Amino acid sequence: MLLHFKPQQFVAYYYSCFLYCTSYSKMKKIIRTFLCQCVSSIRFSTIYLIFLSHILPSCIRVSSYPGKRCLGAKQPEMGHKITVRKSFFHHNHVDRVAIPCGFLQAFPIKESDRLAMQKCDGVVVVSAIIGDHDKLRQPRGLGSHTIDFVCFFMFIDDATHKVLVAHNILSANEEEVNMVGAWRIVRLRGDQLPYDNPAMNGVIPKYLVQRLFPNSKFSVWLDAKLQLTVDPLLLIHSLLVIPDADMAISNHPFNIHTMEEAIATARWKKWADLESLRVQMETYCENGLQPWSTSKLPYTTDVPDTALILRRHGLKGNLFSCLLFNELAAFNSRDQLAFAYVRDLMVPKIKINMFEFEVFEQVAMEYRHNLKREAREQPIKMASSRDINGSSCEDYLLKMYENEKRIVKNFGECSSNLNVDWAGGS
Repeated sequence: MLLHFKPQQFVAYYYSCFLYCTSYSKMKKIIRTFLCQCVSSIRFSTIYLIFLSHILPSCIRVSSYPGKRCLGAKQPEMGHKITVRKSFFHHNHVDRVAIPCGFLQAFPIKESDRLAMQKCDGVVVVSAIIGDHDKLRQPRGLGSHTIDFVCFFMFIDDATHKVLVAHNILSANEEEVNMVGAWRIVRLRGDQLPYDNPAMNGVIPKYLVQRLFPNSKFSVWLDAKLQLTVDPLLLIHSLLVIPDADMAISNHPFNIHTMEEAIATARWKKWADLESLRVQMETYCENGLQPWSTSKLPYTTDVPDTALILRRHGLKGNLFSCLLFNELAAFNSRDQLAFAYVRDLMVPKIKINMFEFEVFEQVAMEYRHNLKREAREQPIKMASSRDINGSSCEDYLLKMYENEKRIVKNFGECSSNLNVDWAGGS
């Protein structure tokens, strides 16, 4: 088993309001896992109270550091789309050099919520439901003291708020502090949201968490389609503190190369503007993006699954988040496409614990999004017809195919040797 808890040492904490009315909680569909065993399992702390004595001092030791300065909210870049070319100039970081990092004042939240976010000075778990695309799900398996040390914040827009009020899950009174189970609900005013694209509004708390919660030392981002099933303190200790990483995120279950993810994005219509995808990939190739190879070890892939992200709020982790958000603002909200570009080219280098996807499947349950009958497919903007010869990604693709051929060849030789050994009875 992956998880190792002893009943007398770990007391799960539950809330009476974990159960919703049947009209809201119906149509729950869990996506089944497809990987039956872990290549390298992760053992979590078995003694919860002793573990607390280790993680809490870690929060205190993360003192203020001489790090990046963010451009002020009055700067013209703040809250606006960053030009593609300008985003390149901020990968090689020098102390005390201000870089664009999204915005803060333009995020439409109540002052009482903002003050509560500033008071969260340890660990924060953050999620967001935009457009009522997901259910509000409670974390499971929380330790008896976790709620005292961890803040849980759920950002919702007007569409989600309307549904939750209709089911009597939230109060319609704007002055009340809306707590639903572990979550503090923060409403984002639809007429004041900075982006027309709902997905871009969702990545603000996802990648600017260090700005929204300036005093937090660790954070856990959770896509709204996920339900956390392991205490977040245990996750931080096992996936961040022990490996001494700046960030922890799981490998993608299928794709290895960024170009594979870009092709999948177009094929499955995850982004309608195919021409912009082509421009994005060629821009990255032109500016140094390379396909995955053994030279990038210990990273075994260039593509993560970004539904669950654990971060240590320090210089490198914050810089990575700012740079990645800048790429999303410059191109599109598909964060997996910019991941390797930022990871490989940023200075100073970030240390990321990219754990096996099987671990991800054991610490969270994934649900399908809410069905939207009125949803319509966006018209596809086709990419311009262009031969790969002469493209800035020509060298990338040739290297990628050579790497794949080498892997297939090595696998074939390994299989042949196994067959010979088997036939020989060894």
